[in-house]
Amino acid sequence: MKGKKLCLMLMSALLSSAAFAQKPLYTKPIGLQAYTFRGSWPTGIEATLDTIKSLGVTEMEGGPIKGMETAELRRQLDKRGIKMVSIGADYNELAKSAEQTIKNAKILGAKYVMVAWIPHDKSGFTLENAKKAVADFNRAGKTLKENGIKLTYHNHGYEFVPYQDGTLFDYIVKNTKPEYVSFEMDILWTAFPGQDPAALLNKYGKRWKLMHLKDLKKGVKGDLTGNTPTTNDVALGTGSINIPAVLKAAKKAGVEHYFIEDESPSYLKQIPVTIKYIKSLKE
Repeated sequence: MKGKKLCLMLMSALLSSAAFAQKPLYTKPIGLQAYTFRGSWPTGIEATLDTIKSLGVTEMEGGPIKGMETAELRRQLDKRGIKMVSIGADYNELAKSAEQTIKNAKILGAKYVMVAWIPHDKSGFTLENAKKAVADFNRAGKTLKENGIKLTYHNHGYEFVPYQDGTLFDYIVKNTKPEYVSFEMDILWTAFPGQDPAALLNKYGKRWKLMHLKDLKKGVKGDLTGNTPTTNDVALGTGSINIPAVLKAAKKAGVEHYFIEDESPSYLKQIPVTIKYIKSLKE
């Protein structure tokens, strides 16, 4: 009898373990970076929003869209149950004044402001560029925080220039104030210059708040330019990046919002593949 009871207990434990192992890896809302639909917005904003909604998207990163008043855009988003949780900001404009960015964020209900590019010349990203960015980000981040908004910097690949025992990206992270500046990882622009996205997520943990979900075509040789043909942007799970490892590290780091960004001309075909893939992943 005791043997039978023990057997049943073991079977129950095994079944529980199997059930646990089948838990979805990705449990966050489906988010989308508005830049993905850059070719669609001019042909009809409301129609494009309808397409985005039909994909199951409930969160977006973007900002004001040319051709529609920002307050009206908010109404259209609300109508479709889509939250604009993050907006983009031009580096130079934000460094000059955060006033308009704060106004746009508040109208759209965004809690994050993202900067995706630090100006630098074609000869490459330098320590001087990084030092200026640190000062500008700390200053702008303080102003944004005072208005209930978090500043995030979105890496773009060129920041991984070797510096001391790391890179200039490390310099930016270490010298920006955590209370004012957070980060958004673009996994393609982390992998393209030869970095390991999962390792970088583990390295800086809670500094990461947002993520761009992208994959890089297999066999592509990267560099530090921050540029590659858009055709190298492929559906998640079909490229060279270890997406499950990235998502596990992102969950551990506490990344709060994820946005699919597909710069490929085939984005309408690729986005459903990406969504199906991330939904299929199990822990």
